[in-house]
Amino acid sequence: MTGYTDLTYTVGRNDFKKAMLLTEGVAKEIEAEKVVGDDKIAKVSIVGLAMRSHSGVALKVFDTLASEGVNILGITTSEIKISCLIEEKYTELAVRILHKAFGLGNPGVA
Repeated sequence: MTGYTDLTYTVGRNDFKKAMLLTEGVAKEIEAEKVVGDDKIAKVSIVGLAMRSHSGVALKVFDTLASEGVNILGITTSEIKISCLIEEKYTELAVRILHKAFGLGNPGVA
């Protein structure tokens, strides 16, 4: 299909219902095809200035998650951050394996 654009964004869980209502309202106004939301996802991020000078960080993140069967639903990046959207049920596992892969201390999962 041509002439279509997808838009993805995240909000805090407490704002999910309000964001969906607002988005659905705008979607109706602009005659968007559909709105899809999911409140059972989490965002895990790797952040550090060293990413600018160390190649392969993204590959290591993706390989680490894949090795444990954690499916990445979406990815955002910047010069110093890689964030992955994953199913909420894998949050603790993802944090633990990423900490181990990058040699970080004991993860504190909220």
